[in-house]
Amino acid sequence: MRNLMKVFATTIVIAFGTLFLIVFVQQFSSKDDAESIISLDGLHVAPIDSSSQPVPDFSTYFDVTERKRAFFAYLQPEIQRQNEIVSKEREMVFALQEVYLQKQQFNKHQQKVFDLLAKKYHFTGDKPLNVEQTFESLIRRVDTIPEALILVQAANESGWGSSRFAQKGYNFFGLWCFKEGCGFIPKLRKDEAAHEVAKFRDLSHAVMTYIRNLNRHYAYKELRVIRQNLRQQDKPVTARALAAGLSSYSERGQEYIDELLSMLRVNRKHMDTAG
Repeated sequence: MRNLMKVFATTIVIAFGTLFLIVFVQQFSSKDDAESIISLDGLHVAPIDSSSQPVPDFSTYFDVTERKRAFFAYLQPEIQRQNEIVSKEREMVFALQEVYLQKQQFNKHQQKVFDLLAKKYHFTGDKPLNVEQTFESLIRRVDTIPEALILVQAANESGWGSSRFAQKGYNFFGLWCFKEGCGFIPKLRKDEAAHEVAKFRDLSHAVMTYIRNLNRHYAYKELRVIRQNLRQQDKPVTARALAAGLSSYSERGQEYIDELLSMLRVNRKHMDTAG
């Protein structure tokens, strides 16, 4: 009986010891994994050669279907690249948050990455935020935009790549800028207006700016809230769902959203077969 009690006690000690060791290893492994993710080098995604080449003349396609497929095929690689960069940034946000929750501070390198992300996703007029509030903002803002939504907005805003803003300045998204000489002066601009239609150095610059604009501009808060709610409910973030948050993208409001939804429905098959 005494030997049986010793065996039982030994078994209990071993079991608790094993459990403690597993928890201990998991905690340190989780911390090491999080810290290993936080790297500026990790944000690099190889550039795409075609993104710096002149914009194709899509008017040379006489068949409408071929033109649509060529248009989508041209844009898709860079859209995928920019979304990959954003995905890496989002992963780093969560890794930084994990480190901060454990230590309540960053080392020099981690602080540099945190500051870089906070600066990129800060929008003019944002109120000063503490670290915890900055994480809340970054988790809501640092996220991908569905590829299909970007494609139909590009088609809508650029006339399927035919606008001079797209052809001469890679501006497929109707984005404005407000510094004199930053872009093209619209022919129908009112006398009192000061905006220009932005000119970008290449397609990479244009797509990055568009995605960042949706992710941080106050006008698209509704889009970000929709996306965050879907994430929290573990539901897919779709182009149709986020289109509902774009009423401020155009003066046409709901009419613009309805047009995008129609374009999504009609052109999905061309996206799936492009490039």
